[in-house]
Amino acid sequence: MKKPSFDNYFNLFLKSFFKGLIIVGPIGATLYIIFVVFDTIDSLIPFDKFFPFLNRTGVGFISLILFISAVGYFFNKFVFGKFIFESLDHFLEKTPGVKHIYSPTKDVMSSFVGDKKKFNVPVWVKTNENPEIWRIGFLTQNDMSDVGLPNKVAVYLPHSYAISGWVIMTDSTHILPVEGMSAAEAMKFAVSGGVAGFHSDKNVFKAPE
Repeated sequence: MKKPSFDNYFNLFLKSFFKGLIIVGPIGATLYIIFVVFDTIDSLIPFDKFFPFLNRTGVGFISLILFISAVGYFFNKFVFGKFIFESLDHFLEKTPGVKHIYSPTKDVMSSFVGDKKKFNVPVWVKTNENPEIWRIGFLTQNDMSDVGLPNKVAVYLPHSYAISGWVIMTDSTHILPVEGMSAAEAMKFAVSGGVAGFHSDKNVFKAPE
């Protein structure tokens, strides 16, 4: 019987290491990002200067989350709060210089959270005729006639493994609705390069070993 060689042990070690890296890496990265976000937010409020007896890790983070939630509840549930928000919103939208920061930030945030989420209509987009190529994206405008593009629609195409993407104008006949996927699953499918978010992992291509 042939004894295992050094190469066999080394290959086994590498295979085990990479499998362990796949398990530990995402968990470690997630915990690290959570820690950095938590620590950054926690340090925004200098409780040790004003309330030394509340100088505890996490107090700033919890206080900021509660404060943001309270602001959202106040401006959403009370007429007076809605009036203040609409007045402030109108003021910031019209203030020179400030509006160029406030308006894009508000639009981007409202596209992902809240009642006016924009990326909620996943579509397949034909981006090439020959050879035929389709990409997954999100319908953001269903009529571009106002800007001189009749019968055209606007579609956002997210990049894989990035927070960036393209906005393209294409003919309305070049898009198809995505069936069997929610908007969240479609976004996951797009940014993961097509290996996640699908209704089943059995179709994920795996090269033969």
